[in-house]
Amino acid sequence: LKKVCKYFLSKFVVRFYRSSEAERIFGFQASEVTGNDFVNDWQFVFPDDLEAVMSVRNKLRYGIEQRNIISNRNYRKDGSVVYCEWYNSTLVSETGKLISVLSLVLDITPRVRLEVERTKLLERAQAAQNEAESANQIKDQFLAVLSHELRSPLNPILGWTKLLKSRKFDEVTVTKALDTIERNVKLQIQLIDDLLDVSRILRGKLTLHEAVVDLSFVIDAAIETVRLTAEAKSIKILSFENNSIVQVKGDTNRLQQIVGNLLTNAVKFTPNGGQVEVYLSVCNSQSISYAQIQVRDTGKGINPEFLPYVFEQFRQADSSTTRNFGGLGLGLAIVHHLVELHGGTVTAESAGEGQGATFTVNLPLISSPDFIASNSNSQTIPNLEGIKILIVDDEADTREFLAFLLQQYGAIVTVAISAHDALAKFSDILPNILLSDLGMSLMDGYSLIRQIRTMPEEQGGQIPAIALTAFAADINKQQVLAAGFNRHIAKPVEPLQLVTLIASVLEMQ
Repeated sequence: LKKVCKYFLSKFVVRFYRSSEAERIFGFQASEVTGNDFVNDWQFVFPDDLEAVMSVRNKLRYGIEQRNIISNRNYRKDGSVVYCEWYNSTLVSETGKLISVLSLVLDITPRVRLEVERTKLLERAQAAQNEAESANQIKDQFLAVLSHELRSPLNPILGWTKLLKSRKFDEVTVTKALDTIERNVKLQIQLIDDLLDVSRILRGKLTLHEAVVDLSFVIDAAIETVRLTAEAKSIKILSFENNSIVQVKGDTNRLQQIVGNLLTNAVKFTPNGGQVEVYLSVCNSQSISYAQIQVRDTGKGINPEFLPYVFEQFRQADSSTTRNFGGLGLGLAIVHHLVELHGGTVTAESAGEGQGATFTVNLPLISSPDFIASNSNSQTIPNLEGIKILIVDDEADTREFLAFLLQQYGAIVTVAISAHDALAKFSDILPNILLSDLGMSLMDGYSLIRQIRTMPEEQGGQIPAIALTAFAADINKQQVLAAGFNRHIAKPVEPLQLVTLIASVLEMQ
């Protein structure tokens, strides 16, 4: 501790003894401040600390305390702030009269700054810990919900499959069972596709393949994707479309996904016997024309408190185990992102719980109508008559199904249980096209196609090849094409989609 100054409280003045340490701490020479009132003559105490300093001074002056310690901020001569710790004690006469107060000061600026930094570090560490705990809790909840959503569709699939194998049913029951199996398989496919889309969104990898699109075709196709689910709940889907052609520039598949997700959401939250309405119209605002799609339902509605969060990822109004509706809370988040990619907006409205909900999508309109061949629903049945196809897959069920399917379209099918088996059979049959899995033991599909591509053309080195695999992420598609495959298609695949792809790849050769 260095003796720096005395407060002569009877005169409210400061006297600095000649001290190099005092001059170092405050920057003042003794002659500059001796006799000055630290309240009125010069600003010595930091304004926010002045009240506390005056309180301590008065306690010493009037004998309420004889010693005390106070920490406060003071100003240096250059205007900077120094943190000080003042040790004060009174000097009194034999009669008890106050003579003076002696104050010793310690510069604690380094300590305070260290404590401030330590506090900030602790706050950051606490915030990081809270964030990690929250993320971990969200992860656990998400995994629990994901497990539930993956397992739930398997129950009717497995149940109906065992029943169909174990006993005979009439045609109506068999049709009902097959519809249930198909509906639940599609639920799982949609779940996986949503997860992949969210991954693409988070990585900024979701892109559009733009064309001129007639929204009437998009809405009709989207309605077809949810028709089975709606019929199972006796829900009517009514479409009210503009009589004129309403065209936008966008990705047909992604626009169908937007409407499909909104319809799926509406059907999910609408009780049995309810109604879902889809409106397509052209609107004008501030001399700007845009296409408007509205999906209205008579369902559960949306709590006003949850409405601002309805488009957030993994957010659900009810995520408890007692909830009535499934899902991961991804569909609407994907809708929001896809609409923004198309330069549009999407909003949600609801009068409250039990009052239904309305989702409105606005998209930039193309003013001049164009002919859109890509939206045609007409589709010729592919013919694979006489086409030699080599199927490579280490799963027996997949091999048997693919072979049976393609034989129904006239193909001559050879199956291989591994990449080594495929290479052994390759030169004998010289297939017209290769259909191969990727994840196989000993040699995977990538190694297989690379080895085939090293063969001379007359030995099948340039054979058209399609990778049919459960690895469906974008990076897998890139790796597939880089390895030498012509196309990539993810499991599970619609039979007609696979046959059509095979035919189109063959036509390109």
